Amino acid sequence: MTVPEPPDASGLRADRVSRRAGGRLVVDGVTLAPRPAETVGLLGPNGSGKSTLLRLLAGVLRPSAGVVTLDGSPLTGLGRRTAARRVATVEQHAHTQTELTVRDVVALGRVPHRRPWSPVSPEDARAVAAALDRTGLTDRAGQSWHTLSGGERQRAQIARALAQEPRELLLDEPTNHLDVQHQLDLLELVVSLPVTTVVALHDLNLAAMYCDRVLVLREGRAVAGGAPGDVLTPDLIETVYGVRAEVTDGPGHPVIRFLRRSPRPVTPSG
Repeated sequence: MTVPEPPDASGLRADRVSRRAGGRLVVDGVTLAPRPAETVGLLGPNGSGKSTLLRLLAGVLRPSAGVVTLDGSPLTGLGRRTAARRVATVEQHAHTQTELTVRDVVALGRVPHRRPWSPVSPEDARAVAAALDRTGLTDRAGQSWHTLSGGERQRAQIARALAQEPRELLLDEPTNHLDVQHQLDLLELVVSLPVTTVVALHDLNLAAMYCDRVLVLREGRAVAGGAPGDVLTPDLIETVYGVRAEVTDGPGHPVIRFLRRSPRPVTPSG
């Protein structure tokens, strides 16, 4: 099962990629070919292979089989710096013991574009300023990154990724540990960006609201792909997640309501 491919080999693509770790297939023959500027959601329970697939797409891991390509060229042959000029990643958690300002963190996104020890160029400064503005962090630029809230830290990481000026953006569960307002704000920001986005999500309703297409993984394999309204059915949710749900039509996207398991009958005492 795949997310349908664009008509040519442009962009970032995974073709029947597998990754073996600890003697088992963590990702098993998955194909993914996002269309330009669309948002594709990776769905599936814990251990289904979402994070590993993102690392394969980022070039952090090499596939045991299959190939990841960027504009038709194998990603492994392009070099990390070359790939990082095109593909940016935002991990689940970002930590640093170093005292950095928000501007310092965002400026890290310019590393792939600079030679070692070279001074900051006007182009670097422009890209950092644009990324801060796009993420609403200009007024926090001089503030310590450690003093930011969880939602602000995630926005700072997205700003760092934007400073790379990528065409593809990979995000691994960026809404984890955020309250509802910050989850919505973050995904509104993500889908407004002029990039092709692949985002791993746990929340099926958020995926239905914000993703153009979804790819559902189970035990490393792709089991369904397509528009959220076509994919997120009660049968699929029960098969993949082991829970019962009702799916209704919302304003432009399906709405999932999970059902309680039937309570166990109470046995009378005595």
